[in-house]
Amino acid sequence: MNFSLKTLAFATLITLLAVSACNSPREAPELNEFSGERAFEDLEYQLSLGPRLLGSEAHRQVREWLVESNEESGWKVEIQHLLIDGQEINNIIAKRENGQDSPWIIIGAHYDSRSNADNDPNVENHSQPVLGANDGASGVAVLLELARVIPNNLMGKIWLVYFDAEDNGNLPGGEWIVGSRAFVDSLEGKPDAVIVVDMIGDADLNIYMERFSDQALTEELWGKAATLGYENQFIPQQKYQIIDDHLPFIQAGIPAVDIIDFDYPFWHTVEDTIDKVSPESLEVVGDVVLAWLLGRFGITP
Repeated sequence: MNFSLKTLAFATLITLLAVSACNSPREAPELNEFSGERAFEDLEYQLSLGPRLLGSEAHRQVREWLVESNEESGWKVEIQHLLIDGQEINNIIAKRENGQDSPWIIIGAHYDSRSNADNDPNVENHSQPVLGANDGASGVAVLLELARVIPNNLMGKIWLVYFDAEDNGNLPGGEWIVGSRAFVDSLEGKPDAVIVVDMIGDADLNIYMERFSDQALTEELWGKAATLGYENQFIPQQKYQIIDDHLPFIQAGIPAVDIIDFDYPFWHTVEDTIDKVSPESLEVVGDVVLAWLLGRFGITP
């Protein structure tokens, strides 16, 4: 869908909601478009800090910035402080809760980056850190823009969760998805749905259905993408099964989906840099997640 058609669609939706509000005691939500350009600015800022390695100054800076940014967007922010195997880990949870417990939706991404570029074709780079333009920064950028544009008066619960310690599996002393496992272990109650976005900034965006993900929820999201004209980016075929932050939710019986483009040749290399990602890809994913989310709260054009 081109930007002019997208603008028209949102204008139509806002008009319909305004008309509906005249016949309803509940105030219609104010809808804003997801901006890939704003999200890309958030991605750029993360990279300006350097690799966000556990325990590093950049990691601390990005954590403080995430708290501040979500609070500026009107979310209540909590930090889940953890000490796991001697490593300090901090999940950041931005909450918006209005009036009722359902629907309860969680949207997540990891904000750490990998300490070793062990997939780099040049073995001399294997000891170098990964900047993580796509693997880490892209998902965070989408969440931050969602924080700006999700209406603040939806009746139910929405949590945006920035997971820590996702990306050091298969390294000495490292594990995958440490932060999300601890988050799910401490979770009280069961969300209705969880969406994880990871590696979704690739300028050549090809998102296949991930095999561990909940099938019904996957079909909902890919169906929404098709209605928005993004069927070339959200490809309705299964291709990979991936250990990612959605997996602890699946194992706990909570419907969850991993939106990830794993056809990314720069994964865990020193070339995972800003020139490999685009604001257009961030916007495609943001549009789909936002439209799906609004549908879950009963808002459809």
